[in-house]
Amino acid sequence: MSSRVYAQVSDITRLGVTLTAAQSEAAQVMLESASAKLRLTASQYGADIDSLIDDHVCGADYAEVVKSVVVQSVIRGISSIGDTAFSPAVTQASQSGLGYSASMTYLNAGQSLYFLRSELKELGLLRQKYGGLAVYHNADDQGN
Repeated sequence: MSSRVYAQVSDITRLGVTLTAAQSEAAQVMLESASAKLRLTASQYGADIDSLIDDHVCGADYAEVVKSVVVQSVIRGISSIGDTAFSPAVTQASQSGLGYSASMTYLNAGQSLYFLRSELKELGLLRQKYGGLAVYHNADDQGN
């Protein structure tokens, strides 16, 4: 069982995201959790992330994509923490008039770590499935 962490806090800050000391600590924990969650998600699709990264042909490139996916997941998680320099994504907002009222629904209010379908596709975990079904029965197919 691996406990490999696929990204570091410095990978987040290199993208231009400024973190406070508390956010850096939270990011380190989230990076460990996101790495473990991605390993588990991959295993549910029959893939072993660590062996794909260790592949001598394209493992280095795969590792970069894995790092990007983990970093983006953590940035989404951190963006939902209060008092951040970058604002969390709002999915719904409403405002009122004279008695002023505001209501907003945030994309990731619970600081959940999640991976987008497009990210899982980039890693080759989600693939389009196809198949065929014979609708008509032909007696000659069964030797009758």
